[in-house]
Amino acid sequence: MKFNNKALTLLFGASLLFASCNKDVLDRGPLTSYFDDEYWQDETQLRLFAKGFYTQYFNGYNSSWTTDYTPVRGYTFSDDLTINAAQSSFENAVPSSRYSTSESGSWIAQYGGPTWNFSWVRKSNIFIDRVENISKSKVTTEAYKHWSAVARFFRGFEYARLVSVFGDVPYFDGVVAENDFDTQYKDRDDRGLVMDKVYDDFKYTLANIRTNDGLQNLDKYVAAAFISRLMLFEGSWQKYHGLDQDRAKKYLEFAVEAAEIVMNSGKYSFDSDYKSLFASQDLAANKEVILYRAYDNTLGVTHAIASYQNGLEAQNQAVNLDFLKSYICNDGEVYSNSSVDGANSFRLEDLAKSRDPRFEASFSTDYETIASSLVYGNKFVARDGYKLSTSHPDYSKWASNTNTSDAAVIRLAEVVLNWIEAKQILAESFGGAPVTQQDLDKSINAIRNRPLDPIAIQKGVKKTAPLILDQYPNDPNRDADVSPLMWEIRRERRMEFVFEFSRLQDIRRWKKLEYMDFSRKQDYFLGAWVNVPQDAKGLLADKYKGVTKVLNAAGNVVTYDGTNADQLVGFLFIQNAKNRNQFSERNYLAPVGLAQINEYEQRGYKLTQTKYWN
Repeated sequence: MKFNNKALTLLFGASLLFASCNKDVLDRGPLTSYFDDEYWQDETQLRLFAKGFYTQYFNGYNSSWTTDYTPVRGYTFSDDLTINAAQSSFENAVPSSRYSTSESGSWIAQYGGPTWNFSWVRKSNIFIDRVENISKSKVTTEAYKHWSAVARFFRGFEYARLVSVFGDVPYFDGVVAENDFDTQYKDRDDRGLVMDKVYDDFKYTLANIRTNDGLQNLDKYVAAAFISRLMLFEGSWQKYHGLDQDRAKKYLEFAVEAAEIVMNSGKYSFDSDYKSLFASQDLAANKEVILYRAYDNTLGVTHAIASYQNGLEAQNQAVNLDFLKSYICNDGEVYSNSSVDGANSFRLEDLAKSRDPRFEASFSTDYETIASSLVYGNKFVARDGYKLSTSHPDYSKWASNTNTSDAAVIRLAEVVLNWIEAKQILAESFGGAPVTQQDLDKSINAIRNRPLDPIAIQKGVKKTAPLILDQYPNDPNRDADVSPLMWEIRRERRMEFVFEFSRLQDIRRWKKLEYMDFSRKQDYFLGAWVNVPQDAKGLLADKYKGVTKVLNAAGNVVTYDGTNADQLVGFLFIQNAKNRNQFSERNYLAPVGLAQINEYEQRGYKLTQTKYWN
């Protein structure tokens, strides 16, 4: 399923509830009565209003230079990446303000979600109210149920995002009157209560939304895919953060149920190579993609995400050695126990041949000094779009903000990984049925069995062996509190979603934010294994004396002094990399701003600050 951005831009403007009227602008009636009463009369108008939500929740690569909720540039705050400076910091103080009433309100990168903004809640509540009180008598019963489901899906989506950032938030179950200050200034509701409401909205959605509402529209399968994500997040958060275990079980069971709607539909399969998911000009025929966002330069709808991985743009933040060591070898073993040729080598060409194929599809095998770790990510650029000259006819597709590659908004791989993780948590903690070999074959092993593209095959890349029940890799780096199977599920997510949305949200919900403390491991400050004179001669310039360093095979640090270039063989130290600021339990959730606390007080109400931020 796709949606076209130019059309949505136009539709979004039309969908603003009281934005326009057929009468001349000087003859408009009251904005809250005449136009509102005449809208909502048929499905065309309902669909038009619903389209206004698409670019908010189905961001894809966003548009132009905007990078909120995007891969590569949006979700960079995780333990996968190391910048050649002090690492990006957590919040260490309550902000002066964190409020927005704009529908285009900004997000908060450290939490991967929205700011303290309830405009989209209000918009979805207006949608629900108008469908119930106006459209219900104008359309068929089936249409009424469908559009109610669409509206409730978006309300649930927004509340799930708000809860993921702030925990407790005020819940508004209807349109709030302008003079109803008791409701407008209500204090925060418990996140469990809010997420129970979200659960109810999502249950209603799946029971009433259409299984097919046209190629470019939200339907049951798109909704179910996102619900599997959002219910896994909340269920695992409740579980690992020691909150309500009954709720954890309920949400995780719903994540399984939602995922199975997609998996059992017969509509989707792993029929394309990994690279094609992220570097294609048209995803219409890709059966792994459940929803995608289309870009088209002729319509003026473009993005900039590919330009940051085109081989020309510097990557001051690149994957570190800890990430490289997490990659599974193609025999299904961790590198330290693998029998694959080159398994213990961390030279880029050996990593490409010995590791899971997703490595070769995500990273250049050339040492790029414009990448902080020398490991240059190119997952989002086609093979023939890498390092193009400005005179090349395809240059604009992969450079600047004129990129036209389609964005996979949500895909089958995520759904099956959400499914297998939720099933494993249920089995480990809530008496659920044990994961079977068939379950692994439908999820992790189905992903590993994706086709390889011809260039990968030519390079000697091989598919990864299937994961066998009770024959899991013996990984010395596994956390003691994580079972071997759960560790492999988490590894699979890390490989599958590199540069995407997942890693920050995963370590937050698993209560593993300590991974962000780079003082834990030297590997966070190291990159690929490199023979500097052979692979990265640029690091031997005079300005790099005393700067270029490697950790050699003996475990010693060798610093370039202008005369010892031949000794610079080892893991590259990422230049100027330093740990981030100290952080604590409170950084799992965002504080609200002082201005919002004060505004409540001035009105005679109280807004409770986020836990640990007082």
